[in-house]
Amino acid sequence: MAYPPRYLEDVVAGSRTAGFTVLPIDTPGLGDRSYLVHDGRVALVVDPQRDIDRVLELARAEGVRITHVAETHIHNDYVTGGLALAAATGASYLVNADDQVAFPRTGVRDGDVVRVGAMNVRVLHTPGHTHTHLSYAVAHGGRTVAVFTGGSLLYGSTGRPDLLGPDHTAALVRAQWHSAHRLADELPDTTAVYPTHGFGSFCSATQSAGLASTIGQEKGHNPALTRDEAAYVAELLAGLDAYPAYYAHMAPANSAGPRAPELSLPAVADPAELRARIERGEWVVDLRAGTAFAAGHVAGSLSFPLDGPFVTYLGWLLPWGTPVTLLGEATEQVAAAQRELVRIGIDRPAAMGSGGPERWAGPGTELAGSRRASFAELAAALASDNPPAVLDVRRALERRAEYLPGSTHIPIHEVLDRLAEVPAGPVWVHCAGGYRAGVVAALLAARGHDVVAVDDAIDRARELGLTVTPSRKESVA
Repeated sequence: MAYPPRYLEDVVAGSRTAGFTVLPIDTPGLGDRSYLVHDGRVALVVDPQRDIDRVLELARAEGVRITHVAETHIHNDYVTGGLALAAATGASYLVNADDQVAFPRTGVRDGDVVRVGAMNVRVLHTPGHTHTHLSYAVAHGGRTVAVFTGGSLLYGSTGRPDLLGPDHTAALVRAQWHSAHRLADELPDTTAVYPTHGFGSFCSATQSAGLASTIGQEKGHNPALTRDEAAYVAELLAGLDAYPAYYAHMAPANSAGPRAPELSLPAVADPAELRARIERGEWVVDLRAGTAFAAGHVAGSLSFPLDGPFVTYLGWLLPWGTPVTLLGEATEQVAAAQRELVRIGIDRPAAMGSGGPERWAGPGTELAGSRRASFAELAAALASDNPPAVLDVRRALERRAEYLPGSTHIPIHEVLDRLAEVPAGPVWVHCAGGYRAGVVAALLAARGHDVVAVDDAIDRARELGLTVTPSRKESVA
């Protein structure tokens, strides 16, 4: 099958049997998957992302008509494309009848069976990630062949139960265990499992390297199915860490009924406009690789390279509603960033620039530079007569596993609220791989700090003997 080349990289290996096809559509920036499921004529789409043109092009390439769009839950980590896709195709929009939403939908509940061409889609109430979470078990040819589990049963994990707030967590974590067991008890071991989360999404309780699985395989290694309820609950709750701040805006947007995004490029800003935006406190974001940013950039601009978890950390750190200008080496880079941002409800960049920092800064304007270093260079600096301060911007769970003695710990998502606690310069910033360190270093440099970004893997720090493992009673904050 010849897929649209524009989105070929988004379509990952699925499953094809006689008259039944599942094609996952990957969104690696958010760690999620959507699914196009068809019988050769008509299709069901499960949990579509906001940029529905990917789904429409794939359906055209497959030669199928989308007749149904299904949501497993009101999503917390992205803005759905479900309503817009249903409107564009005339499809029935399947949403839990108990969800309080502000748009027309086809309300479904536990036990309902929806006919989609040659497929029977059975609705299963699987609370845990949310109270009204649904899974969809698909039968074809007289047998159940697939189940779309959303944020319920993931590959080697489950969806996290704490996104609705602490008042709901205790009930939801136990419901999640029971939902996993319901799926395992009611579905054949050969049933293919297709979750929405678990590929890097913070909606997953823990991360998994799995790319495919069945109910039978999950019975053998998923903690929800191998631990008793008390052990599962204790283990899952102990492993929860922070999640992105922009999640607070996703469920309200999805309940209101988001429209299709506007993906035309914004207006180009000249050097005077870029400088004015920076001076007003707006965010001018450089999308180039961290090394290119370090070599030269517009003073006061920020570094969120598109080649890493760009949308997660920009969405997490950006004060909600702050205008964003995107700077890329080419317009294609800006377009890719804009596509990622609409998925979390940042709809229109204020402006853009393409080309390079000399063009953005303007003739005769000196570019700013920044320092990047390895853990070996940090080790040498720490051994000198004037050792620098070290800032660890990893999350709390990472810090508990190992840390650099004497370092200050401020998780990346707390840095802007705790600027007064950042050590006086020079300060060397590190994380686990370099991306977050580069982001924080640019944020601090824009505020006048003397900073070095450690662009290296924490494994190298361990090899150099820089890290220690804290005792259980030891505070590493």
